[in-house]
Amino acid sequence: MDQYTVPCTVYRGGTSRGLFFNVSDLPPSEIDMHQVFLHGIDAYNPSQINGLGSGTSHSSKVVVIGPPSIDEADIDYTFYQIGIGEEIVDSSGTCGNLMAAVGAYAIEEKFVTPTSSNNLCTIKAYNTNIGKVIRLKVPLENGNVKTAGTYAMAGLALPGAKHQVEILSPGGGKLGSTLPLGPIHPITINDQQFDVSIVDIVNPFVYLSTESLGLQVEDLFSDLSTNETLLNQLETIRCEASYQSGLTTTREEAKETQAIPKIALVSPPHDYVTTSGREISKDEIDIAAKMVSMKKFHRTFAGSGLYNLAGSTLLPETIPNQQLQTKQVHGEQIIKIGHPDGIAEVRVQLTKDGKGVEYVGLDRTARKIMSGDLYIPK
Repeated sequence: MDQYTVPCTVYRGGTSRGLFFNVSDLPPSEIDMHQVFLHGIDAYNPSQINGLGSGTSHSSKVVVIGPPSIDEADIDYTFYQIGIGEEIVDSSGTCGNLMAAVGAYAIEEKFVTPTSSNNLCTIKAYNTNIGKVIRLKVPLENGNVKTAGTYAMAGLALPGAKHQVEILSPGGGKLGSTLPLGPIHPITINDQQFDVSIVDIVNPFVYLSTESLGLQVEDLFSDLSTNETLLNQLETIRCEASYQSGLTTTREEAKETQAIPKIALVSPPHDYVTTSGREISKDEIDIAAKMVSMKKFHRTFAGSGLYNLAGSTLLPETIPNQQLQTKQVHGEQIIKIGHPDGIAEVRVQLTKDGKGVEYVGLDRTARKIMSGDLYIPK
């Protein structure tokens, strides 16, 4: 045969979908392993018609799970963002949505045996991308991972069982500190200055206000997908922020490293209609945001971005903090983020000194879609 097979499972976690692999089933060579990912998703075609992707950044993903490398974890896992029409395998960042499916995979593939008697299994997963421990609370029914439930989340039509995800000490995993260049940093592009906040919580993000780009608050949820001038401008700012923050060593490397940093526009709360047709009142949210991933506006909002943005809103003087309309309180706070397809509620706890983030948490749903042999051309 001119193809070989690799065991593979497809999961949806939150609003992302990806291919899940047991590290022991993959080729030992990194080059060969990357070929499995590239062909499995089909990075070669923008439509990804020849693989299991669907031409979007939130479905062009891979997760590899294996035994733990640190004592406090039950498993290790590594996330890969795969290119769309480009041969890219990028492990520099992580995915906050697919985290919800990591615990389910760990149980179903026997990495972890549930011992909980209250229908909830707690798993500690070490994410090698960001060097952080993720606490996953997986719902169970009769000792098996539960899928059906009543928890509804934005971006999905049907509810499911609630998976709780908490990232401990999420700041500085890539850049060494949560705010490597301070709460606000000026970037000059073609003699025009843009004030940005570069925040490293889970994944590094670059934030701008809608006003700084000459946009009205109402523009944030209009169809900007065909605004190539805006997309190119945001990509240039993103690359410059990557270089100036030290995430990449050259501007050319920044262009090639598309997975991080992400870039997002933020504004104060306002009324808008979601892509699903739901009317959102400004009184329902604390901040409004729209992000770009892999040079395209995201259909919803990346899970890692929800964690980052929620934490950023509570860090004094950052651009997200300036847009926040909610009074800050001591202890855990729920930040309600309005994104193109609804509202996401993120739990945030600051450190005692108020200068960092102790943890961020998000509730998601997850579902195993299929399991079997993935065919890879030799």
